[in-house]
Amino acid sequence: MKIKTTFRTILTLTFSLLTISLASAEKSELLVGSGEKIAFLGDSITQAGNRKGGYVSLVMEALNKEGLKLTHIPAGKAGHKSNNMLDRVDNDVISKNPDWMLLSCGVNDVWHFTLKLGERTFEGIPLEDYKKNIREIIETAEAGDIKVMILTSTMIGEDPEKETNQKLIPYNEFLREIAKEKNLPLADLSKDMHEALKEIPDTKGKANMFGDPKYQRDIKNKLTSDGCHMNKYGNIMMAKGILRTFGLSEEKIEVAEKSWLAK
Repeated sequence: MKIKTTFRTILTLTFSLLTISLASAEKSELLVGSGEKIAFLGDSITQAGNRKGGYVSLVMEALNKEGLKLTHIPAGKAGHKSNNMLDRVDNDVISKNPDWMLLSCGVNDVWHFTLKLGERTFEGIPLEDYKKNIREIIETAEAGDIKVMILTSTMIGEDPEKETNQKLIPYNEFLREIAKEKNLPLADLSKDMHEALKEIPDTKGKANMFGDPKYQRDIKNKLTSDGCHMNKYGNIMMAKGILRTFGLSEEKIEVAEKSWLAK
C-alpha cells in the first residue's frame, strides 16, 4: 500500500513539474518580459487600434493573460507619415521610457500621393525619404535602449492590383530588408492581409473606399470598414500577426481568436 501511494505521489509530482516546465518554456519563448511597457507608434490604424476591440487592445489582452502585467503607450495619430512620426518619436515614445516600440508606418506615405478629400490634397513621401525617416526612427529608439518590432503596412483598398497597393510594395520590401539587416522582429501584416483576403470568400456588393466614393469594385470589404481602417476581423488579423511575432503559441492565439470572435 505504501509503495502504491509513493508511486502515485511520484507520478503526481512528475506531472506537476512537467506542467510547470512547459508553462515556463512557453513564457521563456516570448520576446516580451514581465512588467515591460510597449509603445505603439503609428497612424490612424494604430490610433483606432487602441479602442476596445482594436488590435492594440487585443494584443495587450492576450499577452496579459500570460500574467505578464504589461502596460502600453498609445502613439497613433491620424494622417501621420514617416516624417511626422520622426518629428514626434522623442516626445511620444522615447520620453516615456518604453521597453518596446512597435512601428507601423507606410500607408499614408504612399496614399497621400493620390488621396483627395474635397478640395484638400495631400503630399506623399518618396521612397528614399521614407527609408531615411524609418531608419532614423529605429535608430533613435535603439539609442534609447528600446527594442523595436517592425510591422509591414496593411493594404490601401482590398484589391491587391489597386495602384496604391502596387506603389506600397517597395515600401514594405524596405521594411523587410531593414528588419533583416538589424535583426529586428518583423510582423509581416501586409503578407498576412493578402493571404487572409484570398481565404475569405467574396461577397458581391459595392466596396467602401475612404476618400473615393466612386471607387469601382463589386466585392464587399472583408477586413476593413473603408478599404484602410480595420474592422473586427482586420483587427484580429493584425493582433494575431503581432502575437505570433512576440512568440505566443499558435494554440494560445487560436484560443484568443475564438474569444474575440465570440464578442
